[in-house]
Amino acid sequence: MKEYKYKINGNDYTVAIDNIEGNIAHIQVNGMAYDVELPEQPKAAPAVKRVAVSESTVAAAPKPAARKAQAAAGDYVIESPLPGVIKDIFVKVGQQVKASDVVCILEAMKMGNEIHAGKDGVVKSIEVSKEDSVLEGNTIMIIG
Repeated sequence: MKEYKYKINGNDYTVAIDNIEGNIAHIQVNGMAYDVELPEQPKAAPAVKRVAVSESTVAAAPKPAARKAQAAAGDYVIESPLPGVIKDIFVKVGQQVKASDVVCILEAMKMGNEIHAGKDGVVKSIEVSKEDSVLEGNTIMIIG
């Protein structure tokens, strides 16, 4: 499986090509599976011209996406409702929160989405940092 990282309009994408069957490519974009219909294959591959690339033109690799964290019994896990980038975090570990409190901003498709605590309690852990990429279902915080 080949994997590529792209930055398009400020958004980070990880594209993995699983395999190609005929003119259908089976790929994953940020963990979501897609089947892509390719145009007819050319008979001969065009010549590739190699050029030198300076370090300043190479984009830095994106921060790794957050993962699912294990919560203790009775804890409430705040999960990402969609893929995106954490733009701001408004709470700290140990802070008391109400269910309606906005705990962070998740940017997805150029929109800032408020993520609410969802439960009254104390912030037990914060599993992400600013500018982290998250996938749908990744743990953002745990409220106890």
